[in-house]
Amino acid sequence: MSEIRNVIVYTDGACSRNPGPGGWAALLRCGEQEKEISGGSENTTNNRMELKAVVNALEALKHPCNVVIKTDSQYVVSGIMIHMHYWVKREWTKSNGDPVIHTDLWQRIYELAKKHHLYPMWIKAHADDPDNIRVDLLAKAAIPA
Repeated sequence: MSEIRNVIVYTDGACSRNPGPGGWAALLRCGEQEKEISGGSENTTNNRMELKAVVNALEALKHPCNVVIKTDSQYVVSGIMIHMHYWVKREWTKSNGDPVIHTDLWQRIYELAKKHHLYPMWIKAHADDPDNIRVDLLAKAAIPA
């Protein structure tokens, strides 16, 4: 049986207008190994890009892992830690009966959470965390011109 790896993932999303062109980025770190991934969309929102960063980071992992997700998005942290559980029970609707925004991405995170152990952690944006700053710059660079 293989050992479950511990991975730290920094994620960020960015938009030049909201909605508008946007980019996402993730930095994956397992021990001494690092991998940067990023991408963008022509017409999107900042929250969608935040979620795309998480989805793409989790999809990049080849084996089940313990994943600490460090993000400056309280939307992502509260969604994973609190709301997702209730959305599933209510068949992807909010407490008022409206559909969950970005259901496709939340459902993908939910499915990936069955493979990986997720530990989301909120970090202050644009503070002194060099890896948060790094993914912020990568996400901005990924915004289509």
